[in-house]
Amino acid sequence: MRRHLTALAALSAGALALTACGTTEPAATGKDKGTARSITLTDDTGAQIKLDGPAKRVVGTEWNVVESLVTLGVDPVGVADVKGYKTWDTAAPLRGTPKDIGTRGEPSTDTIASLRPDLIVATTDLPAGAVKQLRKIAPVLEVKSADAADQIGRMKKNLDLIARATGTTDRAAEANKAFDAKIAEGAKKLAGAGLAGAGIAFADAYVAANQVSLRAYTDGSQLGSVNKALGLENAWKLKGDPAYGLAATDVEGLSSLGAGTRFAYIGSDSEGDPFKKELAANAAWKALPFVKKDAVHRLPDGIWMFGGPKSMQAYVDALTGALTK
Repeated sequence: MRRHLTALAALSAGALALTACGTTEPAATGKDKGTARSITLTDDTGAQIKLDGPAKRVVGTEWNVVESLVTLGVDPVGVADVKGYKTWDTAAPLRGTPKDIGTRGEPSTDTIASLRPDLIVATTDLPAGAVKQLRKIAPVLEVKSADAADQIGRMKKNLDLIARATGTTDRAAEANKAFDAKIAEGAKKLAGAGLAGAGIAFADAYVAANQVSLRAYTDGSQLGSVNKALGLENAWKLKGDPAYGLAATDVEGLSSLGAGTRFAYIGSDSEGDPFKKELAANAAWKALPFVKKDAVHRLPDGIWMFGGPKSMQAYVDALTGALTK
């Protein structure tokens, strides 16, 4: 996980975002077309994917697409790093016993081939070489990993595209509608508690060479976008990367946050908690206003910060609950 936290901050927008569309209507026209027996889609890299029908045996190479599949009622036959998914994404629990296909960055082509998938869903973070190898096994649908310009819109588009490939568009519409309702509910709860416009800073931390490094979730991050939709103000003034909206900082960098800032993070017992352990005796940390005011909130484990509508709904419940208790 620590390697993942470090690597994400260095990712760029990479692939060109094209309109993802598809249909199963026999009278379809244009670039994306299909029949009742086949589906043709254009993914976020501009590649065309042709399926004989809605995909049933699906492999997911990244946790956010796995969450999308589960949300849509499609149980993936293969999942990258099953143990990690179960630890970090509990909002959409896996059903059954999908095969572990290896790491998210280097899935095993032999394992995937043995599963006889009719679709592999990947993200644009997966190296082109790996995608090329996977295409020899089955059609590969690539969705754009993240977009700091519109994270919520990207999340919904990814779900919609995967739904078209699996014949579950009704479930996607329901999931996106439920997310919108949760945002409205959370915003109302915060406003009722007098917290509309309150400053919030979300970060995670990891330890390397006995030094604590932090990642700030700026306005362009997915959680930053959700916070904004809830009517909160992001206390971070740092500029995030163009894909994930993340920025690197350290403990001293926390001093730039305003005096009224609330601070939140999500940890994992399996990874340790630098905020409670390594920083417990750190003078700079203890001197921060939100630490002194006991306005540091560790949200429940298992909420994936880069997940889909279900993870974001869990985040809304956790954050609003912590801020209003």
